[in-house]
Amino acid sequence: MERAHPPPFVGRAAELATLDTVLDACGDDGPAVVDVTGEPGIGKSRLLGRFTRRAQQRGYVVLRGRATEAERSSPLQPFTDALTDLGEQDARGLPALAALTARHSVRDVAQALARTPSPGLVISLDDLHWADEASVRLLDHLVRHPVAAPVLIVVARRVRQSPPPLSAALARGTDMGSVARLDVRALEPQEFPPGTEAAYADSAGNPLYMRALTAAGAGGGTALSVLSVVLDELAPLALLERQVVEAVCVLGAQATTGLTAAVVQTDGPALLTALRAVMARDLVRPGADGHGLAARHPVFARLVLDGLDPWHRRDLHRRAAAALAETGAPASVRADHIERTLERWEPEAGAVLVEAAVQTAVTDPAATARRLATALRLLPEDPSLHRDTRGELMLLRARALGAAGAVKESRDLLHELIALRPPDPGGDELRTAAVLLCALMERQLYRYPEADALLRRELDRRPGPPPAQRDALVVEWGNHSLFATRFPLVREELTRTLAATRARGDRLGEAETLTLAALGEAYEGETDAARQYADAGAALADVLPDADLVGLGEPMVRLAWSEVFLDRYADALRHTDRGIEVARRSGRPFTVSQLHLCAAYALCQQGRVAEALRLADESVTVARGLGGGERLGFSVAMRATVLLQARPPGDPEVLAEAEEAVAAVGPVDGWWATLARCLVAYAVQSAGDPLRVRDVLLSAGGGRDLPRVQPSVRPSFLELLVGSALETGDVADAEHWTRLAAAEARRLDLPTQTGAALRALAMVEGRRGRPDAAARAFTEAAEASFRSGAGLREAHSALLAVPYAKAAGDHVGASALWRRGHRIAADGGAVLLLALADRLRPAESDVTDVPDVLAELSRREREVAELVAAGLTNQAVAEKLHLSTRTVESHVARVYRKTGVGSRAALAALVTRISAPAGGPR
Repeated sequence: MERAHPPPFVGRAAELATLDTVLDACGDDGPAVVDVTGEPGIGKSRLLGRFTRRAQQRGYVVLRGRATEAERSSPLQPFTDALTDLGEQDARGLPALAALTARHSVRDVAQALARTPSPGLVISLDDLHWADEASVRLLDHLVRHPVAAPVLIVVARRVRQSPPPLSAALARGTDMGSVARLDVRALEPQEFPPGTEAAYADSAGNPLYMRALTAAGAGGGTALSVLSVVLDELAPLALLERQVVEAVCVLGAQATTGLTAAVVQTDGPALLTALRAVMARDLVRPGADGHGLAARHPVFARLVLDGLDPWHRRDLHRRAAAALAETGAPASVRADHIERTLERWEPEAGAVLVEAAVQTAVTDPAATARRLATALRLLPEDPSLHRDTRGELMLLRARALGAAGAVKESRDLLHELIALRPPDPGGDELRTAAVLLCALMERQLYRYPEADALLRRELDRRPGPPPAQRDALVVEWGNHSLFATRFPLVREELTRTLAATRARGDRLGEAETLTLAALGEAYEGETDAARQYADAGAALADVLPDADLVGLGEPMVRLAWSEVFLDRYADALRHTDRGIEVARRSGRPFTVSQLHLCAAYALCQQGRVAEALRLADESVTVARGLGGGERLGFSVAMRATVLLQARPPGDPEVLAEAEEAVAAVGPVDGWWATLARCLVAYAVQSAGDPLRVRDVLLSAGGGRDLPRVQPSVRPSFLELLVGSALETGDVADAEHWTRLAAAEARRLDLPTQTGAALRALAMVEGRRGRPDAAARAFTEAAEASFRSGAGLREAHSALLAVPYAKAAGDHVGASALWRRGHRIAADGGAVLLLALADRLRPAESDVTDVPDVLAELSRREREVAELVAAGLTNQAVAEKLHLSTRTVESHVARVYRKTGVGSRAALAALVTRISAPAGGPR
């Protein structure tokens, strides 16, 4: 037989260090006793075992004893148990101790311990909450009168089960300084191997329960060994006491004295006596609210129930369900027990399961899917009686599976449902809903051709679905066409659908269509049309109540992304904030992930890098939970782009994360996949590999002019190509891509993309040896970025202009540009740009004597000052920054006070003098 190996000892470095410190002071006015406390299963015994082995290695004599409930009548039982560890050699060194018996007095034991020679003695006493009275008296004496010898007593106990005299003695010793209290904490998540996160959460860091859960999940035997420990604790209980523990465990969070009485079918004094007994053993505790009852740990309750035979366990659940029904408990609570008792279809019980599934659809979609699976399994196969019921339950379960991340299972169930319901000339809302949801699941699985075929078949059948259902199908078709980069195919249908939704007053349908059209046109770079649709969609979304927005998860995502692509970052953040709040309440993880990602990108563009990284982390966490593929790859790529700005140049994690994004995307060929592959170029550029930048972009973008890249962001990637071409000496290619970027930017009329084209031009002008033209183009890029609120690009452009302004002899302008870029980077935590600023910092001799009084302003005050200097009225400033006019007036007043100017003209002159290079437009 193979020898069983104990589980690895993890963590406890801090606890062992504390014990080592106490041992160092042993016999030298240090504590005489260490009181080790902690929850059952937390690892007190293993800690004592590890510490005593360390003490032995340091030359101490170590005696180990354990108190047991069965031997509480034996005086000094744990101490005499420890003395059995005294070997012949140690006994010769400690003859007085070796001569002790249980008949000796407390004073005799103390005197024997006082004769301990160096290096010393460690006595470990485990489970001391079972200590007999004589042992408690002895320990109390040693606490009050520590022996003048190198003796350390380490005791481990459960606080809740400790007799009051023991707790009082140790508490007095803590106050006196003769006892050191060491509470063993729950372990941290990082102290367990990867892949055990769920078990860690359920165990709350308790190692014993953690091992049980991990082994149960892996089919190992450790769970059985832990179960045996639990059953051993139950063995001494009287019948009613054990029944009470079982009842509390089966009732879970609903356990009360009354419900426990109903389950055990006993009440009155006998029940109260049994409750007091199991509480004294810390098997049952008062509930968290102080009113109910609870097992000492959820995993303990699970193990207790696992130890019951299945028939008895089923009977307990049946009694619990009946008792809860009597109290009027919600269906979601009763269903937990009904699921475990049903063996055949019972209409009343089945109705409870379905009602519970509806109640938990948002808060716990996995539980909803499980309950509906039970109902469907038991529902009789009788089409004449249950056809519609079965279809409705299948649709509900498919929706719950999708929300829980089980997308493939949801898709398969929906195909089964569609096959069961052939087209009905009069319309079939259930079939159409199944087709819509199935197409969504196919899209989540990146199976765009399959989604297209499913929707086209439904739209093309004659007679077709009723108008409202047809419009919903068109919107979903538009969704998948957009992600498959074929949006122009649905323009005409969307125009008709928008008119139809408006004609029948369908505001939710109108919002769906508007936001899809806005994002589609924004993707294609049709800026005017995108702005009109986005304006209308935002106006509608802003007046809809939250209750209506619950059904508009994807439209809020589309609206926010369209606003990002239109350089409306403040609008996008306003809508992501509201959308996240609604999506969290409605249990939509896909929506939450995308809204976080959109907000992260908008914040990063604004220059608020530290905030952006936090949201990008959250987005990736949710995306990982929903599975791999295009969604995860896109999220990781976006996070890598934000991380690039938050790390110093060349940080290897940035490139590693970008490459992980490409691996996650795999062979999928859609919008997000292409964008994810292109975003890798930013990380590659930072790693200093211009040839690979070019290869990455030309491969992902479909050729020399990036025809497959999203048109509305193409100038930004062309800027990267220009930089890589100049670094490798391909000036002709750089000039070609610069011209193309300029033409694309003119067509788009988007400040951020105009800024990208201007930076490309500036790089080429610098290579041509025209520093004045390069400085001017970089400064214009900063201005374009400023107009759109893209603070990150504003700072980048300003810093890139610095060396060219200096080369052109404009030291005043170079200094102002440097301060401008450095301020924005420092405010937002843009580490990459701060490194660039440090590299370009003007020499002391270059610093102009023009005081930068604007540096005294807050970021918001500086924004207001620059807009006022640009000639905007207070009302116009308020609209641009989404502030009230009164707030802008307050900012202007503070700007006047801090800068010492008294008019808008004077402020404009000041801003121009400080912020602009001489000879260059501001």
